[in-house]
Amino acid sequence: MRLASIGIALSLAAAAIIGAAPAQADDERHPVGGLGTAVHNYLFSPDSVAGANDWDCKPSAEHPEPVVLAHGTFANAGANWVKLAPMLANEGYCVFAFNYGMNHLSLGRVGGLDDIAGSARTMSAFVDRVLAATGAKKVDIVGHSQGGMMPHYYLKRLGGAAKVDTLVGVAPINHGTTLDGLVNLGEAMGILGFVNNLFDWSGLPGLHQMEVNSTFQKELWADGDTVPGVRYRVIATNRDLVVTPYTNGFLRGGDVRNITIQDQCPGDPAGHVGVFLDSPVMQNVLNALGPDDPAFKPTCTDYGPAV
Repeated sequence: MRLASIGIALSLAAAAIIGAAPAQADDERHPVGGLGTAVHNYLFSPDSVAGANDWDCKPSAEHPEPVVLAHGTFANAGANWVKLAPMLANEGYCVFAFNYGMNHLSLGRVGGLDDIAGSARTMSAFVDRVLAATGAKKVDIVGHSQGGMMPHYYLKRLGGAAKVDTLVGVAPINHGTTLDGLVNLGEAMGILGFVNNLFDWSGLPGLHQMEVNSTFQKELWADGDTVPGVRYRVIATNRDLVVTPYTNGFLRGGDVRNITIQDQCPGDPAGHVGVFLDSPVMQNVLNALGPDDPAFKPTCTDYGPAV
């Protein structure tokens, strides 16, 4: 419910500036959107976003892996990627974005509600389609929130590791969340099971599965955090009020690099939702997919919202 409240509050706040996306440079093939663009796309373009899903795109020698984008809970591809998708396309990447986890409650717009294993199967089919269209051997994945965690099921349980080079999680909900202590409180009061049964019955199993110590979480991580052959990059914010503690997004083992954005830009206020518009976060994503310089430092400006 807290996740929903944050998403609704963001949408209402942005509605007043729905046409206020910043002007773009004339030489940008794909306009980079802002908060107003995200709200517009959420309502009117949930399946498409500038820079993504050109099925005729062929990867270059400089960027041989197509990039697949996985949105967060309650979001959709059209809204979540208004900044990153055109940025990547303008850099010469083939970019693809898809919706997952939608059901009868989604109204074609609200994603990440349904069973996470089912969402991973949606990702598997989408990645296969991307590989067939582009002729590439592997993809890179960038996921926000649940979209940073869900691909682990694809990698570990559905054979996805053979098809993925790099997974970048942006404020990923990897090891679950206490929802700022609400999960622990519900367990202590003996009502957590009732709430989770209500989630499952009403068509919201994905919310139950993201809780810390859920059965889904325990089974997903039982054999460790990583699989051989995949690079893992996590970009977190210590202002996160959804993934709590925010360090639950971090991974251990394998080829892993965990980044807290405030270690680079101490004044960055971007929260769990706001990271999708945060310039330092976007710069780190571009570094992770490109030179992957461990000493990279972003320009500390153009921060995302503090939500």
